[in-house]
Amino acid sequence: MSRNLKAAAGTLEPDSPAADALAAGAETFVQDADVANAANGVNGANGAKADAADTTAVVTKDTVLGRISGALRERDFRWWFASQVTSASGVMAQGVALSWWVLQQTGDAVWLSVMTLATWGPTLIGGAWAGALVDRSDRRRLLLVTQAVLMGIAVTLAVLAATGQLAIWNVVVASVLSGTVLAVDAPARQVYVVDLVGEDGVASAVGLWEVALNASRVIGPGIGGALLAVSGATACFGVNALSYVAPLVVLTKMQARSSAPRAQKGKNKGGTARDGMRYAFSSPIMRALLPMSAASGLIFGMTIALPPLVERALHQGGGAYGAMMAAFGIGGLPGALLAASRPVPTGRRVRVLALATAGSVLAIAIAPNLALALAGMVLLGVTSIWFIASANTLAQLRCRPDMRGRVMSLWGMAMTGVAPIAGFGVAAIVQYVGPREGFAVSGVLLAAAAAAGWRALRE
Repeated sequence: MSRNLKAAAGTLEPDSPAADALAAGAETFVQDADVANAANGVNGANGAKADAADTTAVVTKDTVLGRISGALRERDFRWWFASQVTSASGVMAQGVALSWWVLQQTGDAVWLSVMTLATWGPTLIGGAWAGALVDRSDRRRLLLVTQAVLMGIAVTLAVLAATGQLAIWNVVVASVLSGTVLAVDAPARQVYVVDLVGEDGVASAVGLWEVALNASRVIGPGIGGALLAVSGATACFGVNALSYVAPLVVLTKMQARSSAPRAQKGKNKGGTARDGMRYAFSSPIMRALLPMSAASGLIFGMTIALPPLVERALHQGGGAYGAMMAAFGIGGLPGALLAASRPVPTGRRVRVLALATAGSVLAIAIAPNLALALAGMVLLGVTSIWFIASANTLAQLRCRPDMRGRVMSLWGMAMTGVAPIAGFGVAAIVQYVGPREGFAVSGVLLAAAAAAGWRALRE
């Protein structure tokens, strides 16, 4: 009887009066039964405590806070999550230093596009093969290698900068090497989260990862800017190198584990890059999600279209540009928490969030003044982060476990690999048509991708 009452409470809206009443009724029934058992000489005290604890666990798990922190119940994920906040902040600090150093050395903003292409080009070219490697490998050991190599690259940059030997060709080579490693590292980190928390915790884990990214977008540039002013680029490179110590220590201490079958190497065993691409393009839901990922890459790479919008359309300066970026980050935090707090995402939710994100972009593009544009950026932060975290979770959960690494590599190819190339087209529209039209491109493309995949995402 008590289990029936608990089951009924679980079907109601969490934290609603009806659910609380049924849960309370279940506990009352257990207590009354124990009294009767005690009167009959049956020791039911231990059973009552266990049943009451079970009821509490169910109610706690079904609360919003319980769903947000679901992945944090895993000790290994808590350590991994903390280490990634540290590492991502270091990467952001180095990114600020590299961009500033390149611009100071060359005086040409085109080199910033070259750096972006050098960093993300390897993902576009070799992402599918990197994903096949992730699917065949022990993710923990693979991450130990990639994180150590990335640390070595940061140390090399710091030494070259400190000795005055850093040149533009050094930086381009370092960017290509980093991009090559990241082509493997990025999908490995995403699939490793599933290894740590299991499929039931993926929605919470991906949402919390977005929280970490948004935190690093605030912490990293702040540290990078301060170090640039005080010590120069060398300190930023050094801080990034040190930031890899935390994930390396955590990975070393963790037990080897895998919750998903690994693909087998061989022509006919489904372990090749070609098998991954064939699988993704034969799946209607993957064919719907990957174009959305590509379109959203332009949104998150807004540094091409946003500065001209602020300067030429809104007639503002650098301070307003910084405020727009900060507004996006402010909105991104609740967006990430909303993604982590919801149950497993559905296709319908993803397509609605995609349209909401596209609408936010278009609203900013037509905003007549800075105040409305700032409000639009906050809204874009909420909708875009909620959308991308939900879509990422859906892609991971709807694909075959042995294909997860390759699917996540294709996801990265679509989002970060296509954006640098498409960015040249956006820049051309900004230059020859107008900044508002250029900024609106990403919103139009995302809406078109959502419309094209509407039927595939109907569930």
